Amino acid sequence: MLIVPLGSTEQHGPHLPVETDTIIATAWANGVARRMGATVAPALPYGSAGEHQAFRGTLSIGQEALEINIIELARSAQTHHDSVAFLSGHGGNAQPLASAIRQLRAERHVVWGLVPWLSNADAHAGFTETSIMLYVAPDLVRMDLAEPGNTTAVEELLGQMRATGLASVTPNGVLGDPAGATGERGRQYLEELVDYAVAELER
Repeated sequence: MLIVPLGSTEQHGPHLPVETDTIIATAWANGVARRMGATVAPALPYGSAGEHQAFRGTLSIGQEALEINIIELARSAQTHHDSVAFLSGHGGNAQPLASAIRQLRAERHVVWGLVPWLSNADAHAGFTETSIMLYVAPDLVRMDLAEPGNTTAVEELLGQMRATGLASVTPNGVLGDPAGATGERGRQYLEELVDYAVAELER
């Protein structure tokens, strides 16, 4: 199995780097690969992040381009690998990833696509992502700049976010509150992500 991390280049509040989703996707993929004896490809660092476009640092390739990239990568990879799993660190990649997987399976490729699932997690640059980054890349986290954002449940914000972008619901680009984030909690979150992905892929 080849595992391809799918990332994104987008703002993550004032305290996390724009490559946060790519770093987390890569750490997630490496954890799954160790458990399953798989190979990890270099991450795709650009994704579908148009909802973040109002914030400096965001570079989005959009849904159509991402879908094409996933399809072509899987076609190429299956020359030398029995199967391919795409692990996305960015929720905005979910729709083009699902569409690409449908197309690839219609072509009889053995592929999977997973987006993060965590219990009791906030959405963007809050406690969850900050904790994971404190575990996998602590030198890139500026906790002295961390501040809370909109703490409303993301399900209640999705409609407005999709219509008018993330900046319309959170001026600082944070959904959640990074206060109290720790590397130890990040380790637990990452283990939960790995357990989830391994269970899905084995099933």
